[in-house]
Amino acid sequence: MGTMNPDHANAVMELINRSPYFELLGIELVELAEGSCRVACTFERRHMNAFGGAHGGAYASLLDCAAYWALYGSLAEDEGFTTMDLATTCLKATGTGPVTATGRVIKRGRTVCLCEAEAHDERGALLAHATSKMLVGAHLQPMSAAVRELGSAALPPKFLA
Repeated sequence: MGTMNPDHANAVMELINRSPYFELLGIELVELAEGSCRVACTFERRHMNAFGGAHGGAYASLLDCAAYWALYGSLAEDEGFTTMDLATTCLKATGTGPVTATGRVIKRGRTVCLCEAEAHDERGALLAHATSKMLVGAHLQPMSAAVRELGSAALPPKFLA
C-alpha cells in the first residue's frame, strides 16, 4: 500500500465530519493515520442521561467511531468494512465537557480485524474503553459510497506513490 496521502486524510476528515451521525452527536474526526485516529466531542446536555451523567450510548458511539476510523488507513483504496461488534466498558462517569477518543488497530486480518479505543476527559482521566471487531469486504461501506451519499467531489488518492 504505502504511506497515507495527507491530502486524502484531510479530505476524508472533512467529508466524515459533515456526515449526519457525526453532526447529530457533535463528533469530529480530528486525526486520521494508518492504524490510528482521534475523534473528539464536547459532551453537552444532549449527551447526558436522566441522572446528569454522560449516557453510555454517547461513550459507545464515540468509541465505535474511533475504532472504526483507526482501521481505515490500514485498508486498500476503496476497500470497505463495517463494525461487527463493539464491547464497551464505562469506567468513570463524566458530565459536560470535552471528551477525546483514540482508536488503534490491534490485529489486521484479511477479513476480520480487531481494534480498540479509549475515551479520556480533558484532564486525561480514562472514561471508557472498547474493543471492536470489523468485517472487511469490497461491498461493505467503501469510501466511494460515502462520497456519493454526501455529494462530495472525488477524493485525492489514498496513498502516496
